[in-house]
Amino acid sequence: MEPATPEASLSERLKAEALRHGFVACRITSARPPESAPRFRKALTEGRHGEMSWLERNADKRCNPNLVLPGARSVVVLAVAYDHGPPPPPGTRHGTVARYARGTDYHEVMGPALAALSAWLDEHARPASRSLWYVDTGPILERDLAQRAGIGFVGKHTGLVSRSAGNWFLLGEILTQADLPPDPPEPNRCGRCTRCLDACPTGALPAPFTLDARLCISYLTIELKGSIPEPLRPLVGNRIFGCDDCLAVCPWNRFAAEASLLSPGRRPDLAFPSLAGWLVLDDTQFKSLFQGTPILRTKRRGLLRNVAVAMGNTGDAADLPALRRAAADPEPLVAEHAEWAIQQILRRTHGAVPHAFQHPGP
Repeated sequence: MEPATPEASLSERLKAEALRHGFVACRITSARPPESAPRFRKALTEGRHGEMSWLERNADKRCNPNLVLPGARSVVVLAVAYDHGPPPPPGTRHGTVARYARGTDYHEVMGPALAALSAWLDEHARPASRSLWYVDTGPILERDLAQRAGIGFVGKHTGLVSRSAGNWFLLGEILTQADLPPDPPEPNRCGRCTRCLDACPTGALPAPFTLDARLCISYLTIELKGSIPEPLRPLVGNRIFGCDDCLAVCPWNRFAAEASLLSPGRRPDLAFPSLAGWLVLDDTQFKSLFQGTPILRTKRRGLLRNVAVAMGNTGDAADLPALRRAAADPEPLVAEHAEWAIQQILRRTHGAVPHAFQHPGP
């Protein structure tokens, strides 16, 4: 057997160090442009990114890691599992928060671990190298680099699927000038399965491997800053921060790993909250309750907008007093959606049938 090269030895030590820091996977790919760059640019041209203008602003960097870190030779891709979450309680008088957001903000947890690993790599690489780390904060097509590194494969829902973590994991990356041996890519393993496409409530997955973010409930409840389009509001259901539907039905979840690094920050109270309880939060209460969690990024106006829509979809006459108070909120976005919710409940109370949803055009 030939002796391991210094680079291979460094890679193996790096992977062991990553596991020690709580990552469930660590794989390596080259820093050459991702093969998906043309598809990414096509999605931008078609406007499927909605209001996420930063994707277009940094498009060139996303398509070429060397524009992010000159001299980059390798990309280290790391995965952290998060909790699968308990089943929802009976009844409908609660909201649903995406699993990844039910605790401490993953940026705050993964960041220090990535910083330590990046520093370790720079210390041990020979010749000396410089590295940069990101937790979905940099201009990187991380999903595509992760597939090329072998972390998982891009599913038909456009998310990454791992044979060992299912759909319940988050990514971090280290761009480095160190020349590390790449791992083999992961081939697609979706087969003929279309469960994720069938599960999407809004038709945001019009074809395999194609996402229209403008219709995605995660986009509508998190990234969209203005009004949720009225035809889409009934389809949001009781989801108030993100949506797991396309992820949850994936059969690869039966192999999902248990969370470790993120488990200490678990917040069970964020999983299925009382809609009425969250609708009455003032700004101080909002900041206090969600400090250090991903939900803080929606700001009060965005969260209460979502809560009002969920109450309009699932509430009854008992929710009208709270919604009428929200309809007088000084924040116009909250007031508008609360008024819509009132009308939805009144329509159901009087037996009227809402208009059928008409799919918006491109």
